[in-house]
Amino acid sequence: MKNIAIPIVVSIVSSLITVSIYQSVFGNQSNHAEVRYRDRVPAKFATNINESPKNYPTISNVNEFTDAAFKSTPAVVHIKSPGKDNSNNELFDLGSMSSGSGVIVSADGYIITNNHVIDGAKEVKVTLNDKRTYNAKVIGTDPTTDLAVVKIKEKELGSRKLQALDYGNSDLVEVGQWVLAVGNPFNLTSTVTAGIVSAKGRNIDILEGTYSVESFIQTDAVVNPGNSGGALIDTDGNLIGINTAIITRSGRYEGYSFAVPVNLARKVAKDLIEFGTVQRGFMGVTIKDITNQMFEDYNLSSMDGVFLDKVNSGGAAEESGLKKGDIITFVNEVRVKSSPELQEQVALFRPGQKVKVIYLRSGKEFEIEIILKNASNGTDLDAQPIKSRFTKRETLLSEMGLEIRQLTDAEKRKLKTKRGIIVTSIRPGSVISKTNMEKGFIISTVNKKDVLSVEEFIDFVMDASGEVVFDGFYESYSGDYSYVFDK
Repeated sequence: MKNIAIPIVVSIVSSLITVSIYQSVFGNQSNHAEVRYRDRVPAKFATNINESPKNYPTISNVNEFTDAAFKSTPAVVHIKSPGKDNSNNELFDLGSMSSGSGVIVSADGYIITNNHVIDGAKEVKVTLNDKRTYNAKVIGTDPTTDLAVVKIKEKELGSRKLQALDYGNSDLVEVGQWVLAVGNPFNLTSTVTAGIVSAKGRNIDILEGTYSVESFIQTDAVVNPGNSGGALIDTDGNLIGINTAIITRSGRYEGYSFAVPVNLARKVAKDLIEFGTVQRGFMGVTIKDITNQMFEDYNLSSMDGVFLDKVNSGGAAEESGLKKGDIITFVNEVRVKSSPELQEQVALFRPGQKVKVIYLRSGKEFEIEIILKNASNGTDLDAQPIKSRFTKRETLLSEMGLEIRQLTDAEKRKLKTKRGIIVTSIRPGSVISKTNMEKGFIISTVNKKDVLSVEEFIDFVMDASGEVVFDGFYESYSGDYSYVFDK
């Protein structure tokens, strides 16, 4: 009995000590289980062996959402337009054709929205997040992407500067990442909902026309009538898409929403502002997705890529050397896994511009440059430019492959600087990317001239000839850095 009692006493004492330790460590926490995402993606899922696993916000601490919402809501507007009603469509287009949302993309009043929101109108009413209402003129529309641009009338806006959203890079958007949808469902001012990216490159066959482009970002963020033309943003508050459609049988949200990628929306908006019409470049091919039969017949190692079913005589693709049966896998260093993704990437360029294409032929990989053509098989643009201050900025930044914004007063205090603009995005394969500059670089000077604003930066680069030198620093790295390129 004595021998049995001793182990029992030891067990009881050990249990009491364990409970005591547990309560001292966890005693102040709720009894409810806390659901969290992994703090890090396992290393085996990293996209590059030398790349650090990515951080994801926990469900219980998503400050990124509040910051992004605070930044984006002033830049999303409500739009009223005399128009039609298409709300009985099975592929519900987010509300009646006479009401929707829009995204401010420049301080002087340019706004991107959907074509179906303002279809047939010459003027619309725009209500800002602070409830001020203005009249706006329709600058241009593009039914092939369901996008449009309107501009608040200068005489009404006066000298007031609006808060615009910074552009993100939709090519870098990943399935599974957090996103927010910002819009005006049911005429409510700037409603924000959260979700994740469910898929990319979705074609849901809602746009008509031979040259329509559907390569939607699919999300499960809740969107409802009135969200059309609103913003899809990342957790940094950058614009990554224009909310356009949902699939529903009830007329309300059922878990499937679709947004035009911002890279495409930005290019279309730029064309409409600069020319009044979209300047589309074409390769001159008929394409198909890879099928199981093609996979076997061509002895492929992957079903990613786009099969060239026909190469038009005299077209851009034929002149570059492409042939029927070739499989395109990359356009300008962006992987294309499907026909919609290829159409999206080509739609980012104008006639006469070059795109770099990587393709497979007989199991071997080749790289070429294609000079895109217009619908008439020439390289001329379809219209003369319309003079615009906005155009000057957008054209320059697009050519460099650079996104920038002003430093906020808080950032200037933190960084102990009174000058500089920050780089928010760099397009892969662009002039700037080849200098090895990284996102987050703070440009202090251009050719030794102090940069105090985005406008000054644009002017200094425009005036430069030959070599252009950007001097500056990073918040995360010590020391000063210089990047040089030839203009």
